[in-house]
Amino acid sequence: MVHGPWMAVKILPKLFHALSLNCQLLFLPLKLILIISHYPNLHHLYMDNSIKDDVEDANCNTPLLDQTTRKNNYYKSSSRSVLLIFAGVVLVLCIVSMVLMVNHNNHTSESDVHHIQPKLETVESQGVVSERDDSEKDDEVRLLSSQPFGFHFRPHKYLMTDPSGPMFYKGWYHLFFQHNVNAAVWGIFVWGHAVSRDLINWLYLPPALEPDKWYDLIGVWTGSATILPNGSIVMLYTGGTKDSVQTIALAYPADLSDPLLINWVKHSGNPLLFPPAGIGPMQFRDPSTAWLTPNGTWRMAIGTKYNTTGISFVFETKDFTKFTLLDELLHQVQGTGIWECIDLYPVSLTDMNGLDTSVNGPQVKHILKVSLEEQQGDFYGIGNYDVIKDIWTPDDPEVDVGFGLRYDYGRFYASKSFYDHNKLRRVLWGFSRECDTEDADVKKGWASLQVVPREIIFDNKTKTNLLLWPVEELESLRTNGKEFNKVKLTAGSIVPLDVGTTAQLDITADFEIDNNALEGVMDADVGYNCTTSNGAYERSALGPFGLLVLANDGLSEQTAVYFYIAKGTDGYLKTFFCSDQSRHGSFLFIITPFICQIFSLYLSNIFLHLSLQCRKY
Repeated sequence: MVHGPWMAVKILPKLFHALSLNCQLLFLPLKLILIISHYPNLHHLYMDNSIKDDVEDANCNTPLLDQTTRKNNYYKSSSRSVLLIFAGVVLVLCIVSMVLMVNHNNHTSESDVHHIQPKLETVESQGVVSERDDSEKDDEVRLLSSQPFGFHFRPHKYLMTDPSGPMFYKGWYHLFFQHNVNAAVWGIFVWGHAVSRDLINWLYLPPALEPDKWYDLIGVWTGSATILPNGSIVMLYTGGTKDSVQTIALAYPADLSDPLLINWVKHSGNPLLFPPAGIGPMQFRDPSTAWLTPNGTWRMAIGTKYNTTGISFVFETKDFTKFTLLDELLHQVQGTGIWECIDLYPVSLTDMNGLDTSVNGPQVKHILKVSLEEQQGDFYGIGNYDVIKDIWTPDDPEVDVGFGLRYDYGRFYASKSFYDHNKLRRVLWGFSRECDTEDADVKKGWASLQVVPREIIFDNKTKTNLLLWPVEELESLRTNGKEFNKVKLTAGSIVPLDVGTTAQLDITADFEIDNNALEGVMDADVGYNCTTSNGAYERSALGPFGLLVLANDGLSEQTAVYFYIAKGTDGYLKTFFCSDQSRHGSFLFIITPFICQIFSLYLSNIFLHLSLQCRKY
């Protein structure tokens, strides 16, 4: 048994947000159990039904903000006999029509079929819908693949990975993404494209870029958008030749007056760049958003490696068609391997607003983020960017890129941020590979999803880390809430909370810890670590406490998401935020890792806040 008081919420959910723990637990009817610790009280618990009743609709379609809902009219017959006669006539007509239709279809030429064009106006906004054709799937996988998503974006089917070129343009948020349109496993990618008014409800558009040129024949890979002062948009992306050489190419919208940016044109002078001398042919990728320098030129970063040292090149341009490699490296860190999806952007030291990528000055810090292929994690550092020397320097070399801070300690990778000038914020995207095996992905017909978009804020209190929080638009999914206040708990207790039946559940819990209990922790617990100290089974005076999700009645099936407070030899308290999935998924289709994040706890803070989103099967 996991130690500590437990609160049980009778529901059939799926954990969908904490630490990006988007790990599928296949086929079991499960309930959610809320765990609370050894000593803390549950000060406040708020739960709501995250998706309205229309989530039960077979397609779970959610309209765009400017769409209207169709209304159905119902009519009653005035006489039973008339109804029966009418029904008989309709039945005969339907049979005749079906015969005629089949006969007509049999004479339709193949060329006629190929000339049928899809109508954009018939594409409905979807909060991300799974495919419904499950006739050849196992019953167990069918349960999973038929479930729609309300919080997270993903295409209709198959494999989606890196987000690319996110932006806000003429009233619409745009998201591009690597998408294999033929299978739920790795293959040749196109750039999928979707737009939204609110980052929640999405309209799927035709692919923006496809691998149809010699320089991107084996895939259109990760890239970034840059919006120029005159309103023009340039999209730099990674391509691959048939000889497995990575290239950098340019694309731009065919019609800037189109707010949906449906059609894109590849620059006739592509490719713009090849791997420099000494760099592997497939180790040169992922151009960043460009930033404007004081001398009027633009610069962008590209990731690579030299031996085992991760490095970032910087290229300079005036018109985005000709680039010059600068002499200095933006940054390098030994032992980190290849750097992917580099992101360099400013954060404000004076307020919580986001900043345009080109901003620099004394009241600004610069964040350098890289995705490390070997560790499958997104690491960042806080430091200063010298635009004259073109060098980024970390504030603390001990927490340099790759060895210190991470955006997310779960299954989260290839993130891309953009400055949202509409709401003066920086928004972060990233995708989650989840915990399913490849075999499970093939059977259910899809793989991976985008995590909830988050706003990035510099923590001006500690000045040593970033704060990430789901965008405010997520509030629109929260309805029919239930609130539980000042729930008193004793050690080892289980307190059921009746929240009713719901398709998806959002949970916000505040844990109040007695300040005297914090000060009374005398012994150092230097050996504790979520990943090596028996997970949620490790017990101390102040932990573990948190949530059990995806748990059955006997707790033989469970995922623990919990806090653990430990004192170091320096006398300071550290709070571990962990996920123990060792008892999550008794199926061969599930990978069950330990996940851990560590952060500081100040004695003046007696509340710990935990927010989860779950959905049922």
